[in-house]
Amino acid sequence: MLEGLLIGLQTAFSIQNLAMVIGGCLIGTFIGMLPGLGPMSIIAIMIPVAISLGDPSAALILLAGVYYGAIFGGSTSSILLNAPGVAGTVATSFDGYPMAQQGKAGKALTIAAIASFAGGTIGAILLMVFAPALSSVALLFHSAEYFALMVVGLSAIAAFAGTGQVAKALLMTILGLIMATVGEGALFASPRFTMGLMDLQSGFGFITLAMAMFALPEALFLVMNPLRAASGQGGGEIKDLRITRAEARSIAPVIGRQSVQGFFIGVLPGAGATIASFLGYAVERNIASKDEQAEFGKGSVKGLAAPETANNAACTGSFVPLLTLGIPGSGTTAILLGALLALNVSPGPRLMIDAPEIFWAVIMSMFIGNLVLLILNLPLIPYIAKILSVPRNYLIPFILFFTLMGAYIGQNNATELLLLVGFGICATILKFADYPLAPLLIGFILGGLLENNFSRAMQLYDGISFIWERPMTLGLLVIAALLIILPSYRNRRAKARAAGVADGD
Repeated sequence: MLEGLLIGLQTAFSIQNLAMVIGGCLIGTFIGMLPGLGPMSIIAIMIPVAISLGDPSAALILLAGVYYGAIFGGSTSSILLNAPGVAGTVATSFDGYPMAQQGKAGKALTIAAIASFAGGTIGAILLMVFAPALSSVALLFHSAEYFALMVVGLSAIAAFAGTGQVAKALLMTILGLIMATVGEGALFASPRFTMGLMDLQSGFGFITLAMAMFALPEALFLVMNPLRAASGQGGGEIKDLRITRAEARSIAPVIGRQSVQGFFIGVLPGAGATIASFLGYAVERNIASKDEQAEFGKGSVKGLAAPETANNAACTGSFVPLLTLGIPGSGTTAILLGALLALNVSPGPRLMIDAPEIFWAVIMSMFIGNLVLLILNLPLIPYIAKILSVPRNYLIPFILFFTLMGAYIGQNNATELLLLVGFGICATILKFADYPLAPLLIGFILGGLLENNFSRAMQLYDGISFIWERPMTLGLLVIAALLIILPSYRNRRAKARAAGVADGD
């Protein structure tokens, strides 16, 4: 490994490759800030540029820089505009946007930058140490285990529900699962629930739904509340960029836990940054004290640090199956795999032996890239946060423009704009009725993966016998059951204790 590290350092610190890291991080960060233009779009656009370089190491370093730069920058639109254009930053908006509304946009961006840097750096260290061993662990996960993992993700919905809203959150999750069934199914190639519309054959677009659930209702709320729209956040409120010593102490263990958890979730092909960020948020809320739990969803620093750390660590972890097995763990890494094959590089178990300069240079570039991102982003935070000092009645057209543009680019057809408006109006009504919108999006994102893996497992085992025949599947389902039962049990105990205290008085 030491020899590989030296080769990687020598390759990564060449003038060309340093320029590729910095350029990739810059492009990724600014593209990530725009809702709707996620890493998949920009990496697909950048592939011809990368291939023209001729050097596989430089090409992959550039594309990797764009990838984690986009995830790093994706938190900005989530925090400032409540418009998460990338699935991995949806959970960031749950506490990041309330912090921005409280005049703590600068602090929120600082926490996001530090958490992203820590998650990416610790993930790179774990990738360097565990990549060869983890490649064999990733192979143990089959369709049955992925189905159980999706159930674990869905079982954490209680973390995204307010006090006494678990039933509403469950209802919204089921609605999200139902929406995920629109389009072609996993078992049959025929379209379902499309109402004869060809544009719905591939289902609803994630970007359209994310914008409709978060950005559009926010714009409509501002339109319906002219007094709130006319007032800006004020220039003085965005000077609070530093985090206090107490806040640093509270988020340090969160960053440590979620760096490790996010990385290992990212290692699993098909899991990725989205599930890592949702599970990270859910785990931290469930283990927090009762007082801290009440803060989640209202501007909790832990609620912001957890998903930001987890999604960046997961991005790094997703390179394990890509480089060591040649298996893409997500849509973005699938595009990276295509770029590698176009460069005549065959990722797999022999990559570390046949082309160590590529494998180790990518890992070394991650350390450099995360440092570059931190250096680039921290000084820019006061200027980025000033978007909130713009009066809201001027900001509404920009929110609507990026929302409509993001939805259109996602699927490239006008039907998405009609769906966006329809879903946006429904989401606004649900928001007025105090229904949590996050569980719907979680159900939608995980619903397709859940169905596909369940269908494959059913075909392989000719029924549901895989649940008890595969110990790992059974273990994950038991964890899911505990995640559902324990919060309810805790609430009942708390109510019983309160009733006992009241009787004693």
